[in-house]
Amino acid sequence: MSVAALARQRVHRMKRGIPFSISGFYSLGSRASVQQAMSRLVKEGLLVRVERGFYSRPKPLKNLPSVNVVASANAVAAAWAKERGYKITLQGLEAAYRLGLQTQAPVKRIYWSNGPTREFRVGNELVRIQHKSASRLRWLNRPEGELMRGLLSLDQQHTPPETLKNAFHRLSIPSAEARQIAGKLMNEPALHAWRSHLMTLQKAL
Repeated sequence: MSVAALARQRVHRMKRGIPFSISGFYSLGSRASVQQAMSRLVKEGLLVRVERGFYSRPKPLKNLPSVNVVASANAVAAAWAKERGYKITLQGLEAAYRLGLQTQAPVKRIYWSNGPTREFRVGNELVRIQHKSASRLRWLNRPEGELMRGLLSLDQQHTPPETLKNAFHRLSIPSAEARQIAGKLMNEPALHAWRSHLMTLQKAL
C-alpha cells in the first residue's frame, strides 16, 4: 500500500476536532512522501493544517452540519507542548480568577510554559504562550501550584485575608492538607510578601 493510502487510512481513524502531529505519520515512509500525502489530504478537505506540523479533521457542528469546526487554539497549544515535552499551565491571573481571588476574568488566554514564548492562532481564536522560569511552574496540577501562580499575579496589600481563605475553601481539600499547603507557600521565596497573610490563614484553617 502506498504512503498516501496508508496516511489516508490512519487519518480516518483520528478523532474529529482533535489536533495531532505529523510526526506520528513519519513511520509510514519518507518525510517528503508523508508531507506530500498530508498536503494532498488538506487540499481534499479531509484535513486542516492548524499549525506547522499539526493537523485536525474537520468536525461538523451538531446544529449546523454544513459548518465544520477544527481544533481549538487551546488544544493546539497543548498538543504542541506535549509533542515537545514542555510543561504548560494556565497563567497566574487565570488561576486567581478560578480561585475567586479576583472577580474579573482575563481577556486573553495565556499559558505559562518552560517552552519558548509564542502564539497560536486558529481562526479568530488566539492563545499566547509565555516562557516562565521553573520556579513559576512548580507543583503542576496541584492545589499549591494553582494557589502559588494565582498569588504571584496579585498584590497582597489589596487582597483581604478572607478572600485568601475562601480560595482555599474552593479547592475542597481537608483542613490538615490546607494547613500543609499554606506552610509550603510560606516557605516559597517568590511569595515572601504573602508570608504574613499565609501565616494568619494557616492558624485559622
